[in-house]
Amino acid sequence: MSNSDTFPRMATRSTYLTDELNDYITSRFSSESEDLRTLNEEAIAAGIPAISISPEQTSFLQIMVRSIGARTILEIGSLAGYSAVVMARALPSGGMLYACEYEPVHADFIRRKTQELGLSNVINVLEGPALTTIADLLASSTVKFDLVFIDADKVNYSAYFDLVLPRLRIGGLIIGDNALAWGEVARSATTEFEPHNVKALDAFNTRMSSHPQIQSTLVPLGDGMVVGIKIA
Repeated sequence: MSNSDTFPRMATRSTYLTDELNDYITSRFSSESEDLRTLNEEAIAAGIPAISISPEQTSFLQIMVRSIGARTILEIGSLAGYSAVVMARALPSGGMLYACEYEPVHADFIRRKTQELGLSNVINVLEGPALTTIADLLASSTVKFDLVFIDADKVNYSAYFDLVLPRLRIGGLIIGDNALAWGEVARSATTEFEPHNVKALDAFNTRMSSHPQIQSTLVPLGDGMVVGIKIA
């Protein structure tokens, strides 16, 4: 009798993440709290698109924050502040999260919610085009980032990467959301679904995977998160 008759076949490829398995992950590994669910409900009621990170991504982000002892985070694209609150809660006392949000209505919503949640001294909202607000922050301070989370306009992902990399500390992380481009990234040359965004995300993934200062991988949680650590 061969080993293949007595033992399950070992996978040589990643296990396909079905809806059932995704629900399993969410049920056991989400750190979404009741006030975060309420935040999302209020955001939808306020007309803010329901496109925040998914619950199964919450613990992952908090683990990344804590694993590197992050004290200063830059979030590019904060929407209603859901992921900002998630990461801010993993910061130590005295930590700071800069939340870049383009839409004034969204920025006001974040400020109100962070006040309600007791995080107004942790989350600093930078309102306006992120390329401008980040450039202004870098020009006016010597701030260095421990972690940068990018979840904004997809066509500018690579531009954000280039802008922040010099101020990311060695051992710091860059994380880009929607790395799987709604399942289209492997078809970036032929897709008819938001081709400009899909191609931009593919270009960002390629940049993250090939940049000499970054070691990276892609984690298939939510719509995929590409994670890179600065090594040089």
